[in-house]
Amino acid sequence: MLDLLNAWFVSPFDYGFMRRAVVGGLALSLAAPPLGVFLVLRGMSLIGDAMAHAILPGVALGFLLAGFSLPIMSIGGVLFGLMVALLAGAVSKMGGQREDAAMASFFIISLAAGVMLISLGGSSVDLTHVLFGSILAINSTALLLIAGISTLIVLILAVVFRALVVECLDPLFLRGQSRRSGWVHSVFLGLLVLNLTAGFQTLGTLMAVGLMMLPATSARFWSKRLEGLIGIAIVLAMVASTGGLLLSFHLDIPSGPSIILLAGFGYLFSALFGRYHSLAAKLRRKTTPLAA
Repeated sequence: MLDLLNAWFVSPFDYGFMRRAVVGGLALSLAAPPLGVFLVLRGMSLIGDAMAHAILPGVALGFLLAGFSLPIMSIGGVLFGLMVALLAGAVSKMGGQREDAAMASFFIISLAAGVMLISLGGSSVDLTHVLFGSILAINSTALLLIAGISTLIVLILAVVFRALVVECLDPLFLRGQSRRSGWVHSVFLGLLVLNLTAGFQTLGTLMAVGLMMLPATSARFWSKRLEGLIGIAIVLAMVASTGGLLLSFHLDIPSGPSIILLAGFGYLFSALFGRYHSLAAKLRRKTTPLAA
């Protein structure tokens, strides 16, 4: 029994690429889920997906200029993601269009532009790498970059945490207290861009948002308190990233989809058996009066 547990859960990490992959996954699991929780609370769940595609042209441009240089591609992704966020905000204010509608429009444009840039300068293998990532292929430089960005996100979140909570629960109060309340939203979008830029190397631009949103939406079935939501989401993300890597190693399947599908299984399990708002919770409420 011990030999079986060792073969499944310990031996895979004798390989350097597995150790780097699990550390990168755990770093992202610390930074991404809290952002996802705030997106859910703000009713902006799909904005994360839009921002994930918004960084693609910058990543593609960095790839065309420097090849698979993660620092250059990351800088391109951050700059282009911030530019898209600013443009969407500007269009929303000038034209009276909702910000999510403007973001969706720029997301479609960005996705097409990014795929076009990569296709012009690379092969289908290059396109697949950028769109779907390869967590097992990250090197020490990529790991340091991911860990550094994740640490920065956590530190900034700690500084602006109270302002983010107030903006989620009572944005009118925050605007009444300060004329500069818009900076909270801008900082939050900046953190989203940073997180997605860190995640594209491991999960690709198409799935980087999965580790942010799926644990956050799953946590809503288990807790009603903000600290509970964040804590549960982080734990679920860590389980999904580590478990997905192990499944990928033993079953010889792609690592990125394994991680996201395991997180998706966690969401389905939570929707069925969670403590709040799940199918099981609704059945319990229906049977409780009869038992009384």
